[in-house]
Amino acid sequence: MQRQSAGAGHGAGGDLYAKRKDGSIFPVEISLSYFYKENTLLSVGYIIDITAKKKAEQTLLEHKSRIQQLNAELEQKVADRTHALMATLHQLERSKDELAKALVAERELGELKSRFVSMASHEFRTPLSAVLTSASLIGKYPTTDQQDKRLRHVHRIKSSVNHLNNILEEFLSVGRLEEGRLEADWAWVDLPGLVTEVVTDLQDMLKTGQQVQSELDCPQPVRSDPSLLRKILVNLLSNAIKYSSDNQVIHLKVHCQVDVFQLIIRDHGIGISTEDQKHLFERFFRARNATNFAGTGLGLHIVARYLDLLGGTIELTSELGEGTTVILTFPSL
Repeated sequence: MQRQSAGAGHGAGGDLYAKRKDGSIFPVEISLSYFYKENTLLSVGYIIDITAKKKAEQTLLEHKSRIQQLNAELEQKVADRTHALMATLHQLERSKDELAKALVAERELGELKSRFVSMASHEFRTPLSAVLTSASLIGKYPTTDQQDKRLRHVHRIKSSVNHLNNILEEFLSVGRLEEGRLEADWAWVDLPGLVTEVVTDLQDMLKTGQQVQSELDCPQPVRSDPSLLRKILVNLLSNAIKYSSDNQVIHLKVHCQVDVFQLIIRDHGIGISTEDQKHLFERFFRARNATNFAGTGLGLHIVARYLDLLGGTIELTSELGEGTTVILTFPSL
């Protein structure tokens, strides 16, 4: 009989093995019993062949190891499937959000198209009718002494054509902005000179007795986009002229500092309600008290987008019947 070192889980005593007559080794267990015989302590040992037991234990260990392996594989599969499921759910959620946004965008586009058709049909019809009427009336004044009447209708035609051009320019500007095809073209700008040119160009728009008073405090050139600045000024000054009555003054102040410059436009026109001010920069929005004036509702939306390109900000304060003040602030790069 011999003892071998115990394997894992077999205790510190190790395993016992016995040798048969044919020399083969087999695992055994020994059981001892004690008894007395004639006051002498005797013991009896039983050697038990546990080959079958050992095989059963080995099989059990193998099965346990296999089960653990299968559990690990199953857990990994569950983790992988869970991860895949979460990814799918995330993708579905994102697709749902994208679909919802697409539906909202489609709905907004439909509303914009409807508003555009309604606005365009009205805004184009009025100047076109004026052109047609004036062109017809010019033919009724053939003599030289009726030149003043002809000139009045020629002026009306020019004004209507300019109005149509402005509408088309606004539509084109919105299209370029929405497509991201418009960028700032930076250059050094003589701001007082630019402002003077814009005010001069708008003289024909002035109503009876109206005037634009300019206060120019900007001795040095500023870094900006002259084309975008001109369009911003034309839009805001045109609004001030349009929504002001005869004999009123529109104030325009230009103030430059080292790193910023400001354009301040103040009128004494019809003003804008507090509720309407919340929506002024939305596409096609028009204040409720401005519906009797020609306009597309795109001007201030375009101004806001131009300001984004130039890194500028706008501050608007207004009261109904008291007028409006607009303060534009730009970085002077």
